[in-house]
Amino acid sequence: MTKATALHSGASDHAGGGWTARLLAIQRTNPLLPLAGIVLLGAVFGIVIATSELNSLYLCGAAIGCAFILYDFRIGVVLLIVLMPISGSAVFPHEMLGVRGLNPLNLLLIATLGSYLLHGLFDGSLRRFVPQPLLWLYVVPILVAGAIGSRHVDDIVPAFYMHKMLEFNNAAGYLRDMLLKPLLLVLFALLVGAAVARSTRPERFLAPTLIAIWVMGSMVIVFVYLYGVSLGEISSSRSREFLSALGMHANELGRLYVVTYALLLFTWAESKQVGLRVVLIASMGLVVVALVLTFSRGAFVGLILVNVLYLLWQRNARALIFLGMVVAVVPFVLPDAVYDRITSGFEGGLNAVSAGRIEGLWLPLLPEVARNPVFGNGLGSILWSDVMRTAGGGTVLGTTHPHNAYLQALLDMGVLGLALMGVYFARVWNDFRVLSQDPALSPTLRGFCAGAAVGLLSFLIASFTDGSLTPRPEQSFLWLAIGMMYGLRARRAVR
Repeated sequence: MTKATALHSGASDHAGGGWTARLLAIQRTNPLLPLAGIVLLGAVFGIVIATSELNSLYLCGAAIGCAFILYDFRIGVVLLIVLMPISGSAVFPHEMLGVRGLNPLNLLLIATLGSYLLHGLFDGSLRRFVPQPLLWLYVVPILVAGAIGSRHVDDIVPAFYMHKMLEFNNAAGYLRDMLLKPLLLVLFALLVGAAVARSTRPERFLAPTLIAIWVMGSMVIVFVYLYGVSLGEISSSRSREFLSALGMHANELGRLYVVTYALLLFTWAESKQVGLRVVLIASMGLVVVALVLTFSRGAFVGLILVNVLYLLWQRNARALIFLGMVVAVVPFVLPDAVYDRITSGFEGGLNAVSAGRIEGLWLPLLPEVARNPVFGNGLGSILWSDVMRTAGGGTVLGTTHPHNAYLQALLDMGVLGLALMGVYFARVWNDFRVLSQDPALSPTLRGFCAGAAVGLLSFLIASFTDGSLTPRPEQSFLWLAIGMMYGLRARRAVR
């Protein structure tokens, strides 16, 4: 352990030890205090359970977790890694006790952040918490766009409210849903980075990551099985909303699985641990099955891209054997519904292949960019665009998203915001590349960083037909990887 690392760890241990010593002193002078605390906690939980039923279980669980998190914020980070991907789904509670925003994830985020800030006061790590490129190239453009957009809430096309496509109707709700909620993913990444920077074995954070992957993969598979629908029905263009009952669109789930698959594949390729490799290959199988069930053409393209980049990146016998097995087996095991979905719209030209996006969204929305080309029209500006007011006449597709992340960035943040975000993601990709070749890291972590680089590239390519450059639930594993990157960079800086 280097001197800098030792000092860092010593400060952290001193902080934790100080709190422990004070608690033990209180217990010695008041021996019945712990028992009274447990009784009081049980009484409070009992009252809550009696009055709020199932939601109370989530609330009580989160409260218990918060108690442990105050001792070590890394416990909260582990829980957040498991819960963050799931939080975008319908199976996760989004409000408790009738209070919107009061849910286990937000409680854990607040507790984990508070615990980190408390510990950071002792070791001076607070000034390194938010990397400057992340702040100025990514967060600030979003904040500016949110401020601009908050002035246009009254201009939102009424049809969006009539069809219940929005969950806010004032500036405060707009800022909550369009600005604050997405930036919670960035906060999550920062907490992951802080936890990794303090850990002697960052590989341990792969365990909760794998748990989250299995939960997200199993969710789609079990859902399809329980409903008993055929693959032909799911693959139909008329059934694209089938998986939306889970809280995420099929295309969103597909993009999430592509990034996940990239992380798993490259970690498997570099890892030297036999047990971990077995778990990783099983996880890849689960993710691929779930990805296929989304019938997302963008996800299919992303899956192919990841495998091609794997071959180009590795350039060894193992990579050739793996790709050869994929090419030999996949054509025989894929159902016909997959091929039908991939070739959907080919007979109708480019607009049909894009599911009507070119003529129904992209071209009509382009003139909106000229309204404020430098700074954009504000987050979610499609909601009050002139072209959306004609959607009822059938000239454009009525939607809350342009289905092109780069067009969305141009509309919302202008040329300046899009350029800054492009620079940020280029820096992140380069950082992943550098860490993937760092001999000081374990092979497992080098593989994880390589997979993150490829996952980011697949995300940026898929963004041409859907998605968003601003944080969204399907980016959970991508932001987890970015957080890991910041933590590993911090460890690398003190070596």
